[in-house]
Amino acid sequence: MVLIVNGNDYAYELEKLTSCFFQEEAVKVIIDGKLKDGEEPVPEILNDLPSVEVTTETIGEFTKVSAAYTSESGNIISESEENRLIPCSLANSEDSIELHCAQLLYKVLCKATGITPGWGILTGIRPSKLLIRLMEEKGKEEGIEYFKNSFYVTEKKTKLALDVAKTEESIIGTSTPDAFSLYISIPFCPSRCSYCSFVSSAVDTPTAKKAFVPYFENLLKEIKYTGEIAKQSGIKMFSAYVGGGTPSTLSAEQIERLLLTVRDSFDMSFCKEFTFEAGRPDTITKDKLRACRDGAVDRISINPQTMSNEVLKLVGRRHTAELCVDAFNTATDIGFDNINMDLIAGLPGDTLDGFKDSVNKVIALGPSNITVHALAYKRSSDLDYSSGLFSFARDISSMVDYANDALYSAGYIPYYMYRQAKSVGNLENVGWCKPGYESKYNIFMMEECHTILACGAGAVTKLKEPNGSNITRIFNFKYPFEYNDKFEEQISRKKAVLDFYGKSSLPKGN
Repeated sequence: MVLIVNGNDYAYELEKLTSCFFQEEAVKVIIDGKLKDGEEPVPEILNDLPSVEVTTETIGEFTKVSAAYTSESGNIISESEENRLIPCSLANSEDSIELHCAQLLYKVLCKATGITPGWGILTGIRPSKLLIRLMEEKGKEEGIEYFKNSFYVTEKKTKLALDVAKTEESIIGTSTPDAFSLYISIPFCPSRCSYCSFVSSAVDTPTAKKAFVPYFENLLKEIKYTGEIAKQSGIKMFSAYVGGGTPSTLSAEQIERLLLTVRDSFDMSFCKEFTFEAGRPDTITKDKLRACRDGAVDRISINPQTMSNEVLKLVGRRHTAELCVDAFNTATDIGFDNINMDLIAGLPGDTLDGFKDSVNKVIALGPSNITVHALAYKRSSDLDYSSGLFSFARDISSMVDYANDALYSAGYIPYYMYRQAKSVGNLENVGWCKPGYESKYNIFMMEECHTILACGAGAVTKLKEPNGSNITRIFNFKYPFEYNDKFEEQISRKKAVLDFYGKSSLPKGN
């Protein structure tokens, strides 16, 4: 697929929108007659591939915007009805030329492909954040109408974004300028799922076995050091999240040490939520769950992804749906009443009926939280995308629609939402919960309400300006072996937290 952009600087956003319609193809971008990298285009590109062209042209005090699609056979979708004259004075307004370019591109590609994305021209990660801003600027009703009509968002997606926005606002309002949340990374799993793109290692590989024990000891050191920095910075921990990977690859004794280190290193009196992502049921035991419970964890995740044993096997998960039910029942017996369960729409081998069955079975268990993810195309995953995955997009959209309807009907509410790059069908990931069980960490992290202090390989500290919107990032080394080898350098990076909060004294690294 070729995107031709003439007379404007909107190629980046237009390319992202084009990719929503052609997810199985690389989109080649030609800007004012040259490839995006500045080289002259090869003539065969235009002859052998379908193309869509977006052109802006200044005519006196107006800008003419047009878009046209040309198929491989040379058929052209008429651009005559897509022409617009826009006053140049509107170039930088909300009714901008960029918006008109995206609208026309969307209309042309809908006609050309027969696909009508529910999120319209929106390609950003957090549509609910945009809706909140529009309602603040324009008033609630006008903001909602603008969201629907200018961005071509469907009624269903608008309702979803609005419901998420309402819930998010109530949680965001509890944050304060001196608040932070803690993230701890355990980048190990019992095996690697085919769809996974996270920085995680199968714990039984030689490399992981060698890195595992020193990684854990170094992680405890970083947590202690980060706790000292938090104290000296005068910030308060509002939530904590142990994620991965699969944190329950740790033994019960290691979990106990990890959680004790957190409690000893941080003032827990302000902490409103402590999540441990137990994750895969083949790693969950009663002793590990007890260690979590005794360690002040009040929220856990037990993630089936699907309740089909056949699909579980296809994606490389070494557990059954029955084992997931057993783990859930064990957790409730121990006393956990705040449990999240994840499902993924679009896993290889799944069907619409199969996914509906998974949704129904998880709802029947009655967890406090259910998170529904749309499968995303990640080049770093092991999943084979050559089999026409994205031609399955309409079924995946139906899966997500079914889950949303079923969860609404069962009394769950959507409380946070984000979209991944190259999500199939440009669909969303949504956290649903029973009222009162919203995950505060998920909202604080996703909406960037306050600082996130992150420990472990691949973790990213995000320092939020206390009374502003600027974010400063501190990146940890990506892989466990790298984290171990360069640990002292890793620790020294955390000094930037004190600099950020205007403190001069530095704690020791050990």
